[in-house]
Amino acid sequence: MRPRQRHRLLAICGTVGLTDLALLGANHAGVQRVVTTLIPVVGNLPVDSLSGTELDVALMTAIPVVVIALAPLYKPNSRRILETVGLAVERVLVACAVLAAVGYYDYTYRLPRITLALLSVSLLVLLPAWFVLIRRRPVRSGDRAIVVGDDPAEMDRVLDATGMDVVGYVVPPVTAYVNGDRQYLAATDGGRGPSGVSMPDDERLARVAAARSEDLECLGDVTQLESLLVEYDVDTALFAFSEPDREAFFGALATCEANGVRTKIHRNNAESVLVADATAGEELIDIDLEPWDVQDRLLKRLFDVAFAGVGLVVLSPVIVLTALAVKLDSKGPVLYRQQRTSEFGETFTVAKFRSMVTDAEAESGAVISGEDAGDVDPRVTRVGRFLRKTHLDEIPQLWSILMGDMSVVGPRPERPELDGEIGETVETWQRRWFVKPGLTGLAQVNDVTGHDPAGKLEYDILYVREQSFTYDVKLVIRQLWKVGGDILNTIHPNQ
Repeated sequence: MRPRQRHRLLAICGTVGLTDLALLGANHAGVQRVVTTLIPVVGNLPVDSLSGTELDVALMTAIPVVVIALAPLYKPNSRRILETVGLAVERVLVACAVLAAVGYYDYTYRLPRITLALLSVSLLVLLPAWFVLIRRRPVRSGDRAIVVGDDPAEMDRVLDATGMDVVGYVVPPVTAYVNGDRQYLAATDGGRGPSGVSMPDDERLARVAAARSEDLECLGDVTQLESLLVEYDVDTALFAFSEPDREAFFGALATCEANGVRTKIHRNNAESVLVADATAGEELIDIDLEPWDVQDRLLKRLFDVAFAGVGLVVLSPVIVLTALAVKLDSKGPVLYRQQRTSEFGETFTVAKFRSMVTDAEAESGAVISGEDAGDVDPRVTRVGRFLRKTHLDEIPQLWSILMGDMSVVGPRPERPELDGEIGETVETWQRRWFVKPGLTGLAQVNDVTGHDPAGKLEYDILYVREQSFTYDVKLVIRQLWKVGGDILNTIHPNQ
């Protein structure tokens, strides 16, 4: 079994077993009598021991709560002892708070107060100790790291700044033109390339990186990164790119995140990504791949599903009437589909009710977004003008939210080509890619559009930093109020 799989198995099984053991011990009448006798603080709590079905249901309630609460500790990250203990204590307190909240209601099989108190104390001792015991320790002196990048100078910079055991480096997949055909080439031939190969200048950089060091081995390219992380038991990936790249940079970030590998970048390039709070004087800074806690992510997803599901049902008559209006107003499909950028620079297909004539982009060579003034563009249909002003053209995106491609609240997704253009002028634009795109966002409720990318980015990053479930609800209420006002102004423009 691979080390990472073994860690996850031990973490989950240990959490289940210790929670079961702690609950059975806390529920034992003899243990409760001894504790209430010796400890005055709990002396007034009555001895209350569950049995039979009540105990079984209590176990089936407590174990899932604790297992879910401790989910962040299942990732096989290399952690210090104090870091492990602190995180475990924090998550146990969350689990105990949930169990206490369950007991607040008239739940037939709720845990007695004495049992809950003893269970909480037991878990605060047992689970941190267990995760310290199984935590991933460095195989050699220091964490095992791998360098991922395409810039030799940046590679040297991160190597000089780290004291970790670097096992090698990985470069983006190298592409070249062989007899006119674009092909992927091996990244380990020292940049020489086979005969007959024409390599553009912007693609030679990875080859130069592949030959940058005589004492550091090139392990392969980022398409092999996942298997290399497992093979070399890597704890940390040090990113050394000349500039953030959609496919290579963010693809490597996503791979590291999925495998529980910590990612770091040099302070000089920290503005290109979303980073965690750094210690003063620290040259390598952690890239913050998970700005949301696991419970917040779950709550956000439940809210997205509920909002999109209810919205599609409630608006079904509007959807039918809008589809008929679009079809009768002009020739062409009811829906307009387009590629948009998602998390980590990936793409997905978004749908809107068609508001322009068919092949409008081909005719003009440009795209007018939903945020532009559609009433002055001759390509926008009569129905399309109304849909844009009332935001009804956005309704099909509820399906994208339901499918998980989007969220209700988040940075508005842009077209990949537009993302690239903005990224060339707004250096930190890619930091928006650390969260799922949304139907609305902080920039939208403040009337900041893509025409002001710097201002839009400022609001998007503020949302990433301040996001929470209650924050999402507030933004949704503000957006619904704004949409309602736009609909009224469209129907009664003189009021």
